[in-house]
Amino acid sequence: MAGLKQIGKRSSLYGVVIFFSLFSAFPFFWMVIASFKRAHDLYTLKNNPFLFNEPPTLEHLHHLFFGTLFVKYLINTVVVGLAVVVITLVVAVPAAYSLARWAGRWGENLAIGIFLTYLVPPTLLFIPLSRVIGVLGLQESLWSLILIYPTFTIPFCTWLLMGFFKSIPLDIEEQALVDGYSRVGAMVRIVLPISISGLLTVVVFSFTLSMHEFIYALAFVSSSALKTVSIGVPTELIGEFFEWGPLMAGALIPSIPAAILYTLFLDRFIAGFTMGAIK
Repeated sequence: MAGLKQIGKRSSLYGVVIFFSLFSAFPFFWMVIASFKRAHDLYTLKNNPFLFNEPPTLEHLHHLFFGTLFVKYLINTVVVGLAVVVITLVVAVPAAYSLARWAGRWGENLAIGIFLTYLVPPTLLFIPLSRVIGVLGLQESLWSLILIYPTFTIPFCTWLLMGFFKSIPLDIEEQALVDGYSRVGAMVRIVLPISISGLLTVVVFSFTLSMHEFIYALAFVSSSALKTVSIGVPTELIGEFFEWGPLMAGALIPSIPAAILYTLFLDRFIAGFTMGAIK
């Protein structure tokens, strides 16, 4: 009986996992199917929507790359994402290290306060941030996004890295100081290599957040040539009719590198989140 109960529990567990795996993978499956289906096959109601009833085609991809500004959207997204990652690392790493090592109990309370700012809904900050962008004259510029996005990546990443730095024994740094390193040298040569999981978490989180953010990108940029993927695909590829083929292809292509990135660094990504949360 005990063996049957164990088999039943494991079967139930596997069944739930398989169900949610298929549920999560279905959008990607549908994007692949719709991206390569011929228009006639895609819009004919009697055809099976989940199979290729006619030979696959590349016409949607051709239209996406050569008939729209999709490549420009990708370039803008990469530029904004890399800039946000650099700014986040430059600010969050020394801030988190300082709070973790020198501020004591006061630093923990401050870190919680910093994290709480991340929880403020973007819609509440929209009006004051719009005013800031207007005063600085950054409307219709990628710099508006590069300036705004770190305001909600830095608080979370500082809180995350602070917990990660606290998990590193202080004795390691003290030994480095005895060996002649400065405080900054000890951080760069000793602490940061050990904290690679946390740093990768910051990079992945900052880049993906800037890649899919919609509200500020829609509000601050209206020029087609300056749009990122998150607003370029839904606003520029929808005309009088929904062209599902190009739309699905435009959604599929940016998701591929993100999926590869998460797959390659999944273990380090989880370690970075759990270590920061526990500490």
